[in-house]
Amino acid sequence: MAASTTQNSGFRKFTDKFTEISVKIGNEVHLRSLRDAFATIMPMYILAGFGTLINSLILPYIFKGDTLAKWQVFGTAVTNGTLNISSILICSMIAYFLAKNKNFENAIGCIPVSLASLFALMAINSKTIPVGGKAAVTITNAVLYDSIGTKSMFGGIIVGLIATELFIKFSKVKAFKINLGSMVPPAVGKSFTVLIPSLLIVTIFAIIAAIFAAFNTDLISLISMIIQEPLRKLNTSLAGFLLIYSTGNFLFTLGIHQTVINGTLLDPVNLINMNENMAAVAHGKMPTHIINSDFVTVYTQMGGTGLTISLILAVLIASHYSPFRKVVNLALVPGIFEINEPIIFGFPIVFNIPMMIPFVLSPVIGGLIGYFATATGFVKPLSVYLPWTTPPFISGFLASGGDWKVVFVQIIIIIITTLFYIPFIKIAEKVAKKSAELSI
Repeated sequence: MAASTTQNSGFRKFTDKFTEISVKIGNEVHLRSLRDAFATIMPMYILAGFGTLINSLILPYIFKGDTLAKWQVFGTAVTNGTLNISSILICSMIAYFLAKNKNFENAIGCIPVSLASLFALMAINSKTIPVGGKAAVTITNAVLYDSIGTKSMFGGIIVGLIATELFIKFSKVKAFKINLGSMVPPAVGKSFTVLIPSLLIVTIFAIIAAIFAAFNTDLISLISMIIQEPLRKLNTSLAGFLLIYSTGNFLFTLGIHQTVINGTLLDPVNLINMNENMAAVAHGKMPTHIINSDFVTVYTQMGGTGLTISLILAVLIASHYSPFRKVVNLALVPGIFEINEPIIFGFPIVFNIPMMIPFVLSPVIGGLIGYFATATGFVKPLSVYLPWTTPPFISGFLASGGDWKVVFVQIIIIIITTLFYIPFIKIAEKVAKKSAELSI
């Protein structure tokens, strides 16, 4: 008995320390601002998925040849207005939320400064292949969609963070403030108050651009090559994805939302992969990235984090314990739409040691099945971005552009993980009954 108490005490100390560290990381202002920014622009990427779905699934059944090509301008226009300006969207939103989270009074003023700094760093000369041509030509003073889309997303993140930090600091320097008095309109007076800080910041970034141009390169391209691409390859590899995603799910079993980890380390790179898959389909090419935003929705998160749609089914099939059945009856409808807080805190999953194991490992099972089904060519990489609340089976059908084999893979995953959940539910049921007896 003493040994059991000591073990429980040791586990409690570990989880308390782990929780403390995780909360500090999750509340770090820059990471919090990054999550807020991505949450805000997420509807834009859903619109891009809608455009891709219309172009690839619906229009080909209605039109053919040149008529089809003309109507598919619809999807191209949606894509250009959403995912192809990703760096602009993320840079501006990070600037706003970082300033807001730091309680800076002129949060909106950080947006134009950050965007100006981002464009100051863009390459002056770009290479592109003309329509009908085979060789690339160099063009000057033109910004391509390719330069401001997902390839420069991390550049937008870094510039948004740095430019905003500088703007906040410079705006507090009294010597930099220009006071026009109370006779001018407030908006005009406010803009002149930050004129010198804005001038200094854009000048700094322009000097950096000139330095890199002397070496025939630009900072945004280097950020993509040195930071974005290695990080993406690591975090969206099978091992990297499963490790990070499982860590986030483990946090959830301690009562800390998994976005503390996953929202920071996985969401940005998964989104880049998702956008590149959509862009490939929009240009009539095969999508290449197996792990992306839809991979989570379709294969590892059905019913919500922990693949809890399988937990619900397991209880309905194998448990007659009244408290469990009452919880899953309440959680069934939200679970269909990927919302599982009733399960997390009502079953509960939090600090329920028997349930921690299947909660963390079921998404690993789903991820492995989905990955190898794609890697072996049984299904194609997912290429139509969907809201994370899309119900199972509908999500697989739409995300794949109408491939019923993806739905079949989802069914296999749910069957296997439901069977996996059952013995742990039996254990949790015995623990709950024993605890109820001891509390009488």
